[in-house]
Amino acid sequence: MPTTASPCFLIVGHVCWQAHVCQQRRQQHHTKASTFGRNSLKQQRACSRRQALSAASGASMTEVSTPHSGYHYNGAKRRFFEGWYFKVTLPGEGQSFAWMYSIEDPAGDSKLRGCGAQVMGPDKAYLVQHTDNTRIFWADRHELVLGACFKGKTGAVPRQLLDGDRFTRTVEQGYQAALTWHQGSLESDDSSAAGNLPPTVKSVKWAYSTRPIYGWGDTGAEQKSTAGWLAAMPVFEPHWQVLMAHGLSTGWIECDGKRYDFHDAPSYSEKNWGGRFPSKWWWVVCNTFNNPDVALTTVGARRGILNIPGVEEDVGLIGIHWQGKFIELVPWNAAVSWEIAPWGHWKAWAKGESYEACIEATAGPDDGTVLRAPTEKQGLIPLCQDTFLGKVRLQLWRLDKHGQREGDPVLDTSSTSGALETGGGPWPATWKAQAKMQQPLKSIVQIPIDVRGIAEALPGDLLPPGL
Repeated sequence: MPTTASPCFLIVGHVCWQAHVCQQRRQQHHTKASTFGRNSLKQQRACSRRQALSAASGASMTEVSTPHSGYHYNGAKRRFFEGWYFKVTLPGEGQSFAWMYSIEDPAGDSKLRGCGAQVMGPDKAYLVQHTDNTRIFWADRHELVLGACFKGKTGAVPRQLLDGDRFTRTVEQGYQAALTWHQGSLESDDSSAAGNLPPTVKSVKWAYSTRPIYGWGDTGAEQKSTAGWLAAMPVFEPHWQVLMAHGLSTGWIECDGKRYDFHDAPSYSEKNWGGRFPSKWWWVVCNTFNNPDVALTTVGARRGILNIPGVEEDVGLIGIHWQGKFIELVPWNAAVSWEIAPWGHWKAWAKGESYEACIEATAGPDDGTVLRAPTEKQGLIPLCQDTFLGKVRLQLWRLDKHGQREGDPVLDTSSTSGALETGGGPWPATWKAQAKMQQPLKSIVQIPIDVRGIAEALPGDLLPPGL
């Protein structure tokens, strides 16, 4: 052990100590609260808020709500973005629609400020609507509820989730999104968007409800932070959270006058936040396997650490939901490796204590659609490419106590409609890497800190944004 602690060790050690102290205080608080019923009142308030959101959406809310569902902006002057991703795969079509919402520098005093909505659709359809007016955006600090009004019908900008009919009467161009309801109407407008990436469609309208199946954890259990409890601290750049690994959506989408109606269509959602995207990343998401109970999310990225210039690490994970269980292969419990081409071929594998997984995916050379992503110094610019036509194969083996495979795969399933992405760079050749989470972060993230429980024990006005 070095005799002089590094700045990284000192800062993260202080964060860990603060979390430990907060957890001890929370335990003491629970002892007192059991007498006065404070926790019961707080749980009732949280339940009432979720019931109100469900009532507004017209759909029941299954308890798959994950940590970090809320809006994380805390008013700081540093570079900040938060982004949300919602995807629906059309049954029988093999195609999907995806919506990407972003808010940048919401204080509104930066040249990079902006509120954007991108839509990717069938046949490489692309729409962007963007403005530098960040005041049109709103989001709940603690729940997955957000929206923006680019153009209103009544003059008043909504600041909360509306029932479907009222939204239609109030908003001409905009959107609203929650765990169980997603609605909007967008018109192409890239006049304030950076980079040369013109829209290929003029308008998209939609309204659909969602029945969540999997969040990020076992069914019926407390859901997890995708990056572990340290995601609640200013440690990684950026942060990332899968909000719903799998759900079933019912409603309609209209793109340039062509209408798509669907019932129980596979859907997915995630988010990220921080100062910028990773400098380089890849991503594979699929919940349309020939085994319909399987949902896969796997990713690798070169992310920043503690907002220190030039300090980065390669991290990755494989997350599998299957038969009500969540198989989590992450850098602190498994060896995660990958070989990813700049475009066309994705291969990742991971080996933990009880499971080994391998994912292979391919896409045609012309299948990619270029999308924008937030950057630290240029704002929202063309930075990645995606496809909904990925050929994906997932294999999963159980391991014995010696770490050897127990025969054939317990799961071997495929799809021809996976979502694939590569982004950032430079990326001159195949990226071969193994996830190597830096110490002391790797050890600290394994400490059983219940950040959400700590947050819920705080008075409402002290609850950190996002949790």
